[in-house]
Amino acid sequence: MSLDDDHKFLKLALEEAKKCEPTSTAYCVGCIIVDPTTRTVLSTGYSRELPGNTHAEENALAKLSKIGGPQLSALDLYATMEPCSERLSGNKPCTDRILEAVGLIRRVVLGVREPDRFVRCVGVEKLEEHGIVVVRNEDVDLEKECLAVASRGTEG
Repeated sequence: MSLDDDHKFLKLALEEAKKCEPTSTAYCVGCIIVDPTTRTVLSTGYSRELPGNTHAEENALAKLSKIGGPQLSALDLYATMEPCSERLSGNKPCTDRILEAVGLIRRVVLGVREPDRFVRCVGVEKLEEHGIVVVRNEDVDLEKECLAVASRGTEG
């Protein structure tokens, strides 16, 4: 995918994040999963969209599994914030979910790294250690927007 495609799909993920109900104990994150060959959005998700204190990547992966099949592989995941590597709730981290779906996600493009407000996130490092390509957004304005949307409700 080109830099323009990455920017466009991150903006779509940001629109998902804006649907999220803010809370003081978690970020508002958006995620989309794209077939890089056809540039088709296959699944979307945002934090707390589905019941059970769910995260954006978790929701997008869950919805994808309902429409997917064995033919789905080497997809691109776009998240407005780095996939979590630890969850205080005890739920499975999104990084683990991505890695457990072996071969499904080949590349993760993220809008911003997760700040150390709730946990120290090492999602990028964990994904890279397991051969997933991680692309970090370098558009400063988009990064600020991703962080602003993610942080709604956590200020103070």
